[in-house]
Amino acid sequence: MRNEFLWVEKYRPKTIEDTILPCDLKKTFQQFVDQKNVPNLILSGTAGVGKTTVARAMLEQLGCDYIVINGSMNGNIDTLRNEILNFASTVSLSGGRKYVILDEADYLNANSTQPALRNFMEEFSRNCGFILTCNFKNRIIEPLHSRCSVIDFKINKKAMAKLATQFFKRVTKILEEEKVEYEQQVVAQVINKYFPDWRRVLNELQRYSAVGKIDTGILVNLQETSIVELVGFLKEKNYTEVRKWAKNNLDTDVNELYTKFYEISSDICTKQTAPQLVLDVARYQYQNAFVANPEINFLAFLIEVMMNCEFV
Repeated sequence: MRNEFLWVEKYRPKTIEDTILPCDLKKTFQQFVDQKNVPNLILSGTAGVGKTTVARAMLEQLGCDYIVINGSMNGNIDTLRNEILNFASTVSLSGGRKYVILDEADYLNANSTQPALRNFMEEFSRNCGFILTCNFKNRIIEPLHSRCSVIDFKINKKAMAKLATQFFKRVTKILEEEKVEYEQQVVAQVINKYFPDWRRVLNELQRYSAVGKIDTGILVNLQETSIVELVGFLKEKNYTEVRKWAKNNLDTDVNELYTKFYEISSDICTKQTAPQLVLDVARYQYQNAFVANPEINFLAFLIEVMMNCEFV
C-alpha cells in the first residue's frame, strides 16, 4: 500500500505514550484510555499537531472498531446517511463501543451535514461515539459543541522547546532507521521552520532525503521549490491550492515573501504586467505593518497577482 512508504503513516504513534504533546494534554488522553471510556470529542488545533494521531491511538489501544472520514472530501449529507449510518447502526464485532473519526469536521456543511450529525450522535449514543478534528472550532455549530468535550491543542512557550527537542530525537531516529545521512543543524532548522506541524516536517524531510543527504543545500531548496510551486498554482488560477500555500508558509517573515516576488517579477510576468506586480508588492507590504491578520493580507496580494499578472 502507498501509506507504507509515507513516513507520517509508517511512524505514526500507536499509543498515547508515544505521542509528542504537552503534558496536560497527554495526561487527559491517557486518562480516557486508562478509564476505557473515550467521550465524544472535538479536537481543535493547527494542521499537523497530532489530532488524528491521538484519536486513532486511543481507539487502537482500546481495541475499538472505528472508521475515519475526511470532512473536506466526503463531508456531504449522503456520506452521513450511507457510510456513517451503516457503521454506527451495527454492533461491534469486538462487543465494545464503535467510533467515527471525522477529520476536518469544520468543512462539514453547517446548514445540513452538521445538524444531521447532531441527530446521529443522539440516536446512536449507546453504540457509537464521535471524534471530530478541526482547525477552526468556531466553524462547528454550537449543538455539536454541547454534545462533545472540546480540547484545544495549544502549545505554550514553555512547552515549545521541550516538544521540539523530543521531536528532534524522534526524527533523527527515523532518519537513521531509513539510513538517510543528515546534518543535525539542518534537521533542527527544518523543525524550527515548520513547528508545530510535525506532519509537514516529516513530509519535507522524506521528500529531500529521496535525492540525497539532508544537508545545508536543502535549506535553499526548501524555499525556492516552494515559491516555484506557488507560482504554478497562480498560473493555474487554483485558488484552493494558493490558499493552502499561504496558510502553510506564513510561519516565516512574510516580508521575505514580498521581497521574493519583487525579485522574480520580471521572470514570471510579461513586460506589460511586471510593473503592476511591483506596485502590488509595495502596497500589500506597506499594509502588512498594521493589518489585523497578515495571512489574509498576503492571500489578498496573491489573488491580485493571480488575476492581474500575465504569466510568461
